[in-house]
Amino acid sequence: MLLTEHEVAGRQGRSVRTLQNQRVNGGGIPYLKLGRAVRYRLSDVITWEEARRFSSTSEKEQRKA
Repeated sequence: MLLTEHEVAGRQGRSVRTLQNQRVNGGGIPYLKLGRAVRYRLSDVITWEEARRFSSTSEKEQRKA
């Protein structure tokens, strides 16, 4: 299933502009460019979200190191 940038932004409570900035700067969700349209695979979105799941604030700090 493919999602639009508006669907991903709504799902994550982020702005479309944030997704656009991440595409330019890197570090964002992998995406597909189909003509002029940008699409995200649902499986890539879920994988990206799961990689940012934490059970405590100290766990997040440990991953930075």
